[in-house]
Amino acid sequence: MNLSNEDNLRLNVLLHQELHAIRIDESKMIVYGLSEKGEAKVPLNANCKDEVYIKQVKELISTHILGSPGGYPIFLRRWTRMGQSRTHESLERLLLLGESEAIVAVVNADVVSNEVARRAWWAMPTAANARCLLRHEEVVNGEIGKVLAEFLVEFLPFEEEPRAMIESARLVLQKDLVQQDVREGLWKKGQRKNALLVGFLKTVPDNLPVESSEHKMFVELNVKLSLIPDNVFSKVISRLYSKQGQAYLKTVEAVMKKPSNQDVVISLFVTIKDYFKDVCPNQEQYQDINILLSDAKKYIENSATQFDDLKEILTLLPELSSIIKPILTLSLIGESLTSPIFSRTDAIGSLMRRKLEHVINPLLEEISQLKS
Repeated sequence: MNLSNEDNLRLNVLLHQELHAIRIDESKMIVYGLSEKGEAKVPLNANCKDEVYIKQVKELISTHILGSPGGYPIFLRRWTRMGQSRTHESLERLLLLGESEAIVAVVNADVVSNEVARRAWWAMPTAANARCLLRHEEVVNGEIGKVLAEFLVEFLPFEEEPRAMIESARLVLQKDLVQQDVREGLWKKGQRKNALLVGFLKTVPDNLPVESSEHKMFVELNVKLSLIPDNVFSKVISRLYSKQGQAYLKTVEAVMKKPSNQDVVISLFVTIKDYFKDVCPNQEQYQDINILLSDAKKYIENSATQFDDLKEILTLLPELSSIIKPILTLSLIGESLTSPIFSRTDAIGSLMRRKLEHVINPLLEEISQLKS
């Protein structure tokens, strides 16, 4: 069975325009085309089962665009065989196939321009694609960035997965994608859904919208730390003891006390590790909290295990060892710390938190030592 004469003609007329993207609404049986002139559409008049007819439509489009009816799989094989990267031109061609897999390939490319993002968003406006596109710096800086951020904010009430909530919050908080009132609204929602707070911790750890005071020892410590301004521990201590640092610790503590599911815990631990990455003394993947705590203590007590900045600050300011130990502890945590627990259970909520108590409680004690 071939396409009807009317559809064949109208689709060929559409394909001979300078199109930016093609979208196929299979439920309504309509082919849409985007060009400089705007949006055009071709209602389909199927003469067989819809899914069979759509397959023929896609083959016609692919033959015109690629010279083969194979569609995206053919394009992908050519890329692989010829060792081609996903160039701007090749991404534009993918958007003309009317295939969801091709659009997903575009939004996940290594580099995506604002214009390609605009076309891809028209072709397939989903939350997953918006998140992928906002991982590209040019998109964030372009006109489409704020459009994508607005969509993700509006979609958040319908998001069910904490991992997606974290990522959406992280992405929309970049630069000036959303206004201050929107940020404050997200923060307020985060008091009920603390997955959103992890997004704040990831993107704006030093600019959280929460009132906090500097540590009572902030001024006194800064005088001492001014002796070694380039020391990484000096910088981290000053950061933590400032208003922003105390707000960060307060927020970490709030999430750690009541994470909703495993994704929140893992994301929080990874985020904390990133915050303290400059003072992390090793690359061990700890799975036992007791070994981690023991190693942090050894770094303080044993000069043979210390690296230069740690030796320097402990030599000049040995009284700061009680501050540096919790900092080292927090720098050593990561996703691996949850593996022995999460590999044996898919528990969430209060049951998950009970299984994590032996890990969480010692970490909360370390955090408390850094707060006023």
